[in-house]
Amino acid sequence: MQNRNSPLSPEVWLRDLFTSKAVQQGAVIRRKARDIERFAGIDLFLREIHRRGYRVAENSGQFVIFCNRAPVRWLTPPPDTLSSKESAPKSLKDFETRQSPAK
Repeated sequence: MQNRNSPLSPEVWLRDLFTSKAVQQGAVIRRKARDIERFAGIDLFLREIHRRGYRVAENSGQFVIFCNRAPVRWLTPPPDTLSSKESAPKSLKDFETRQSPAK
């Protein structure tokens, strides 16, 4: 999906992303998943990731792109699985029903 408000084609946007200094140095970059979908499309983006031999992880609306071929090793075990309600952003209304401790 291409953003009609963007002057860049998906291919130009991806070329710009992958020619950054951080990418050239084999670093790790991140982008909003929404922006990748808007400017390039997830399918085209993932094909480019695969072509380059990179890895990508998604967390909370962010794509973390490992711009090298080194293995990714998690240093912590995964947390217990949370329901979508538990992992959703909190608002003040979520805390209104809690009672304050009696003094």
